[in-house]
Amino acid sequence: MRSAIAHRIRPRALTGCAAAVAVLAGASACSTASSDTSDGSASGKRASGKVIPIVAAENFWGSIAQQLGGSHVHVKSIIDNPAADPHDYEPTAADGRAVATARYTIVNGIGYDAWADKLLSANPGSDRTELKIGDLVGLRPGGNPHRWYAPADVHKVIEKITADYKKIDPDHAAFYDARKKTYLDTTLAPYSRLVSGIKSTYAGMSVGASESIVTPLAQGLGLKIATPESFLDAISEGTDPTAKDKTAIDQQIKNKKIKIYVYNSQNSTADVRAQVKEAKAAGIPVATVTETLTPAGASFQNWQVRQLKGIQKALARATGNK
Repeated sequence: MRSAIAHRIRPRALTGCAAAVAVLAGASACSTASSDTSDGSASGKRASGKVIPIVAAENFWGSIAQQLGGSHVHVKSIIDNPAADPHDYEPTAADGRAVATARYTIVNGIGYDAWADKLLSANPGSDRTELKIGDLVGLRPGGNPHRWYAPADVHKVIEKITADYKKIDPDHAAFYDARKKTYLDTTLAPYSRLVSGIKSTYAGMSVGASESIVTPLAQGLGLKIATPESFLDAISEGTDPTAKDKTAIDQQIKNKKIKIYVYNSQNSTADVRAQVKEAKAAGIPVATVTETLTPAGASFQNWQVRQLKGIQKALARATGNK
């Protein structure tokens, strides 16, 4: 998977089946390659007025949306396979039908999933409410799009989704408030405790990273990324990092200027693999993260808690707090 600050990567135009989606959302001649085929049931439930049909471009936002809505929503996440690349995904006819009948859509934005914007415009819905995370947090293409790794932004999204549910379905406003309270106070509590605990114990420590997906998380944890930003961007964009940057990182590892090294295992280039090997050889603990929910079907909080525990364990080992 190529993780990216995707505004710098030109997304592929909608072609083939996706082009047919743009012309006619219900085109049945195209292959429906999406791993979620539940769009038909979602539209049926919408017609009954009992369940809000929702489409999320990515499963990390879709997981949160489903848990906040409970039995009153049905969420289809378009990107729900760890092997899929969110940047270059080409929508299917099934995706088009799901969007055309959705009452609520969630798109990351910030240049990360430009295909989703095209899918929405090709399948307009007069009564559809659209949430773009980038607009919510005040970031445009050019900013770091990986907002699901920013704890503060995750909380903003939770508040916004709940508020939108209450506007779409005011008869169940109390239900959505209760779901949000349970999610924040109980379900998401281990995640919040880990974020707070790591920040209070290890704030200010220097860490190495393989790419920019780690940056929002490091900021949320109070950690300082020592890796040159130009290297992070190069790996994220799928371009070759400079020899100068690679030398600087080699020296950081050799001289143990970083406490741990965090890398995206779904975007492990030759340069990244070499750095991971060097870090381990130098006795620097290595922690991994992934771009999308791993394994497939995991909840947002379980995925994040597992990764945060890995980072916490690596920091504890690096500082002798085993």
